[in-house]
Amino acid sequence: MNGLSDVRLLLRSQELQAFDAQGRRVRTAPDGLGFWGLMWHRLSTRRALLTLDADQLRDIGLSAREAREEGAKPFWRE
Repeated sequence: MNGLSDVRLLLRSQELQAFDAQGRRVRTAPDGLGFWGLMWHRLSTRRALLTLDADQLRDIGLSAREAREEGAKPFWRE
């Protein structure tokens, strides 16, 4: 999966709170990441999100405002 797909999954997973049918939280990052790997993943995908132009944001179904809000979050917050 590329970074843009990861960002889209993260943003569109039921308002950033994805749960399965049993009420368990669904992880949106790649499997096998430890704590620091997850932090690095968040940092890099949020930075990538801030570099997208209007056409790319439209392709992933985000507004510029949504992209700025998600991209501005610190990596330690979900």
